[in-house]
Amino acid sequence: MNANDDLVILVDEMDRETGLAPKLLAHQHGRRHRAISVCIVDSTGRMLLQRRALGKYHSGGLWTNACCTHPRPGERADLTARRRLREELGIVCPLKFVARTHSRAPVGGDLIEDEVVHLFVGDYDGAVTPDTEEVAEVAWRSYEDLSAGVVGQPEAYTYWFRYYISLFGERLFTEAMSAA
Repeated sequence: MNANDDLVILVDEMDRETGLAPKLLAHQHGRRHRAISVCIVDSTGRMLLQRRALGKYHSGGLWTNACCTHPRPGERADLTARRRLREELGIVCPLKFVARTHSRAPVGGDLIEDEVVHLFVGDYDGAVTPDTEEVAEVAWRSYEDLSAGVVGQPEAYTYWFRYYISLFGERLFTEAMSAA
């Protein structure tokens, strides 16, 4: 880990860089920053979910998309997405940029996520080797099962993943399957 791993890129409403801040401080003060998220779907149309490790500083134990993180200073969002997918789940696959979106919400522990997210999707069939420091477990879910889970038990999922499902729905699955 280097010193830049703990910094996030602060951005304005147009995703223009305005500075850097320590990650925890940015979340304590709800400062808008850049993030990436990746959704992975296999050839049968199931999405890969991870349950965040219990030791994560927020949202531990909740189900979410394949991976998410913050770009390092000077790091392009697409390279961040590839790097983090490999680090967290051992996955290397082509990724497709789907959207840039913004959300703001409390995530527990008096922390606030205020993120401009670069959302990527990928199509992957193969082994998943989670980093147990980051990921408690993984599961593959169909759109129907996932939608029912998010509606029936929303507290089991991260706020940002619920947001992606409500905003993009089945498009995440179809876009991912055309990413290869």
